[in-house]
Amino acid sequence: MTPKERFSRASGPLLLFVLILPLASTASAEWNEKVLYSFQGIPDGAVPAGGVVFDKAGNLYGATGDGGASTCEGPGQCGTVYQLKPPAQKGGLWKETVLYIFKGHAHNDGATPEGGLVIDQAGNLYGTTGYGGSGPCLLLGAAVGCGAVYELSPPAKQGDPWKEKVLYSFQGGKDGFVASGDLVFDKAGNLYGATLFGGGKGTTCDSLYGGQCGTVFKLSPPKTKGGHWTEKVLHSFAGGTDGANPNGGLVLDSKRAVYGTTTIGGNQLCNFGNGNLGCGIVFRLSPMIDGTGWTESVIHRFNETDGDGPNGGLIFDTTGQLYGTAGGGGRGNGLGVVFRFALAQGRWVETMLYSFQGGSDGRNPLGPVTFDAAGNIYGTTSYGAGAVFRLSPPAQRDGRWHFNTLYSFQGSPDGRYPTARLIWDKRGQLFSTTEVGGEGQACDGGCGTVFETSP
Repeated sequence: MTPKERFSRASGPLLLFVLILPLASTASAEWNEKVLYSFQGIPDGAVPAGGVVFDKAGNLYGATGDGGASTCEGPGQCGTVYQLKPPAQKGGLWKETVLYIFKGHAHNDGATPEGGLVIDQAGNLYGTTGYGGSGPCLLLGAAVGCGAVYELSPPAKQGDPWKEKVLYSFQGGKDGFVASGDLVFDKAGNLYGATLFGGGKGTTCDSLYGGQCGTVFKLSPPKTKGGHWTEKVLHSFAGGTDGANPNGGLVLDSKRAVYGTTTIGGNQLCNFGNGNLGCGIVFRLSPMIDGTGWTESVIHRFNETDGDGPNGGLIFDTTGQLYGTAGGGGRGNGLGVVFRFALAQGRWVETMLYSFQGGSDGRNPLGPVTFDAAGNIYGTTSYGAGAVFRLSPPAQRDGRWHFNTLYSFQGSPDGRYPTARLIWDKRGQLFSTTEVGGEGQACDGGCGTVFETSP
């Protein structure tokens, strides 16, 4: 069972990240939304994997976990990487270009992207695929590969094809299986990410994928041009009191420590029909002083009343506090929370900023959150068609955060089921994706969209 499946069965289907902080709007009225592009399946892709990133020219880039081509073995089609070019004139249409269609395990290529993209200063794109690559992994008897990390580089001459390179193919043992979530760069150009399974520890996480409970890994660039990237497992999760199934979207602090979440593990309190899985954890991985390894610290084990199934994609505010969402748990009906962790006398203390009630506020937030310059928090809920929301900090230190639903999705031809991070442009508009919805006829309920929403 994948992370999203725990909370999606009733509600829908399945960088160098630059955060632009616009001035906050004080209006509480519902925002406007516009679908920039509706995916069609083959050949342009379906089911966007993660959100979108901007390049310096204002083009948007993303990946789809399905569509593209139907020649790949595995649970889905091959997937794509796409570009959306803004219109030359106000009110015009964004133009989609498929930059790459994955070829799958038979070609030692990736298949089925399971996360969004990060972009470096040169405009190269990096991402993960859950399947494909040269690894020997099987799924229901079929050779599907163990997943890969890839790079997609722009052409030297405009109009020529982009060039894809597999930086690392997972082998399904101690190095992991099913890479998931967004990657993140450190200042030295190393990439960090997570695999849902593999790692050599744990036997209870998912029998379909071999049971092992996942990894956090580091990929280091070659020291000489044309060399190979080097993979190192920083931590293998063991389930039980440790976490299980890390879901990517990692964040780094100034001391090179790595923070993230696992969807399950940590305790035996939460049960979703697959045994006592645990409610998930927030973890920190710190490099040892002598450089010989990394040490894991469990910052928090969720207990269902304070959250269940954190979704990855943690984010720091300017004071070093961590924020994120969990798709379940919380007060009342257990419909999800927005949480914060702050250091107090050497230990991390959790505060539930908001517990969803399932009315007009929605339920089941399955994506990360982002900030504006005034400290307001923005995110999405997935239940029904889903919504975009804002949480505004209290006027007084110990007051209550104020919740606003900014936009409620309507389903096709509008988007439905947003689960990815929202990002800002310079004009104070938010951009992201929905996994289904739109006008695509090849998929039941639409093949997904890229959208913008603004005051």
